[in-house]
Amino acid sequence: MPPVASSPPLDPASLVRPRRAIIGMSAILLPMRADRAVDWDGFAAHVARTSAAGITPAINMDTGYVQLIDDASRRQALRLARDVVGPGGELVAGACVVDEPGAAFDEAGYGRQIEIIRAADATPVIFPSFGLTSGGDAAMLSGYRALARRMPAFIGFELGTAFVPCGRMLSLDAYAELMQIPTCLGAKHSSLSRRLEWQRLVLRDRVRPDFKVFTGNDLAIDMVRYGSDWLLGLSTAAPAAFAQRDRWWAAADSRFDELDDALQALGDFAFRPPVPAYKHTMAQALHLQGLIATDEPHPHSPRRPASDREIVATILARIDAALHAPEQAG
Repeated sequence: MPPVASSPPLDPASLVRPRRAIIGMSAILLPMRADRAVDWDGFAAHVARTSAAGITPAINMDTGYVQLIDDASRRQALRLARDVVGPGGELVAGACVVDEPGAAFDEAGYGRQIEIIRAADATPVIFPSFGLTSGGDAAMLSGYRALARRMPAFIGFELGTAFVPCGRMLSLDAYAELMQIPTCLGAKHSSLSRRLEWQRLVLRDRVRPDFKVFTGNDLAIDMVRYGSDWLLGLSTAAPAAFAQRDRWWAAADSRFDELDDALQALGDFAFRPPVPAYKHTMAQALHLQGLIATDEPHPHSPRRPASDREIVATILARIDAALHAPEQAG
């Protein structure tokens, strides 16, 4: 393979893919009750709504507080999700090892998480950890290759440090090597950088066209225009709206643009610093729609001010108006 550095200059306009069928995966919020216990009924209902919209539920992701919950809760979330989507229904789930700076790569710990996920017949998404990411690209790729031997298929995950301190972006040469792992179906890219994601799309098209680049850029959800698919936390607030947006793209319906803009407005507001507090904004959005019992975040997750609710309500009204806009004649 030629060095990645020899690629031609980046031309984002050339990447636009009209009428493309988009694959969407939504990181499901784990809702809380007023007593700060998990609202399992609300969770199951939200998984059902997401799946019914044609979106693959992504369980035990950052939006589901995967770093803050124990294995019993992870298993329960997967059991409920599998019951909801039924046998053969699509599910992906985060394989997360919580460690500390300086920790060694915990292959056995990842193996336990992979087995929990495989027991629910879901596809693992390999979360970063200090042990996986701190040794540089070569060590991270070595970890991926070791984990690949434990499962028939998986999704990689580049996650920026704005989300978690152990996050890491691979170099493009390392990303090209990741694509050479046959059982790696794709990778979620959460750098919040269009430029880095465009580079990966160019590389993907040149090296392995069937590899999925799942945008995790909640500040640029229109990356789907350029060939990205998506695995987003923002979508948990409005999975049916994301599904309709994607259908309009595939149909070359101009209503895509205004609905995308409205959804992006929520992303811009929710993912402002501190970024991890977006999960509280998602809870506010779902509660304002009457879809969960409270807007409480996990007790150890950052909060947004209650005054945010008025702004979120205004944005939700904008999304609803764009979602129900009449088709334009001619």
